[in-house]
Amino acid sequence: MKRFHIALAVRDLAESIDDYSRRLDAPPSAVVAGKYAMWRTDLLNFSINQMPERAGQLRHIGFEDDLAEGFSSTTDVNGLMWESFCAKEQDQKIAEIYGVPVRSGRPPRESTSHS
Repeated sequence: MKRFHIALAVRDLAESIDDYSRRLDAPPSAVVAGKYAMWRTDLLNFSINQMPERAGQLRHIGFEDDLAEGFSSTTDVNGLMWESFCAKEQDQKIAEIYGVPVRSGRPPRESTSHS
């Protein structure tokens, strides 16, 4: 399966998880409390990072592709970063970046304020 990937910066992770869960009609597939959340739907891989200074900005786009080997990124002619990865590679990259394994589901609201 191939899913379009969109990554956004958000002001508040917990508020954004609530909002996007309603918009996508699903809870996140993965959460790193206080830092990151990601949804995998049939067509979309949507992730958010708590980055108040960049809230609302597009971070990068790309494709989650079951046939992708490794994790790669390129920049298009407009300076936009495109990533290509399989789900397993993305999960490993998340653990590498944040130093913790990704847990499924929604974090308790109080845990999102601890980084």
